[in-house]
Amino acid sequence: MTDRLNLQRSIASAVILTDLAAEQGMSVAQCLDNTGITPGDLDDPAAEILARQELRLVQNVVAALGHVPALGLAAGRRYHLLAHGIWAFAVISSPTVRHAWRVGVELMDIGFSFARWRFDERQSEAVATIDYSAVPVEVRTFLLERDIAETITVDREVFGHTVPPSRVELSCPQPAYTDEYVELLGTMPEFDAPVTRLAFTQDVLDLPLPHANPHAAVIAERQAADIMQRRLARQGIAAKVREILLTRGVTTHQEQVAAELRISVRTLHRRLAEENTSYRELAAETRQLLAEELLRIGTTVEDVAVRLGYADASSFTHAFTRWTGTTPGRFARDRR
Repeated sequence: MTDRLNLQRSIASAVILTDLAAEQGMSVAQCLDNTGITPGDLDDPAAEILARQELRLVQNVVAALGHVPALGLAAGRRYHLLAHGIWAFAVISSPTVRHAWRVGVELMDIGFSFARWRFDERQSEAVATIDYSAVPVEVRTFLLERDIAETITVDREVFGHTVPPSRVELSCPQPAYTDEYVELLGTMPEFDAPVTRLAFTQDVLDLPLPHANPHAAVIAERQAADIMQRRLARQGIAAKVREILLTRGVTTHQEQVAAELRISVRTLHRRLAEENTSYRELAAETRQLLAEELLRIGTTVEDVAVRLGYADASSFTHAFTRWTGTTPGRFARDRR
């Protein structure tokens, strides 16, 4: 999978964090130390930075201000809807809470989170799962707090009122300021959970949104998807491998790909590792992209399974659900 720290993102989050830190006594120079971000970047609303640059900024802030109680919650409350650009328009113009959550999670790569998000519907509830296992330990709690407060802040602005989760599990220790969590979430969260989860009852998902606009939703989703694909676009040897897989098929063996590139398999492995990926990851990534595109145009689940080299539809369904958090059938229905 793409190294998420090399993805571009809007400067907006860095501006919010720098402003918050400045109010706590940090200088701009301290915030930006060793990030590669300049003060001029902060003044340019159209500027984009790498996720790793923002992560370094977060590390600077936490190193200097980690003693400030609920700093992450304070940060998250500043991430209002319009700070999220086209992602915000895709979410706010959605017809229902369900659609808003699905679109929001699918397009999360153009947002500001460093975690892995999934949205699953179960028999009695829908669950947003947020995994921070790949986030540096020293900033996990701050970023978890930021994401949770940001999510609740955005939800209030999208839905026009608070939609409290029915259950909250947080993968961080219980702090002394638990009351701030309860005030924010409307419920007492379970701390020290294996993974962070926000659960909502099924009846909430069908609630209509006050600013629903089907035409605007389609346009915004397309624009957001275009931005995400541009940021996810592979470069270097990985781009060439993906191109071969797309044209020759995802079942193409790595020996064939290496031969077409006129390099050895060992060199292929080394160069892909230098770009923080692997042949296996690229093949899985390309399978997912092709599967989603085929399902969007109405290809049956059985035909997609055959075209992507799976033994049967069940094997493909299992893989697709692991990638996206939803079944291929539901994915296709949601996009009709």
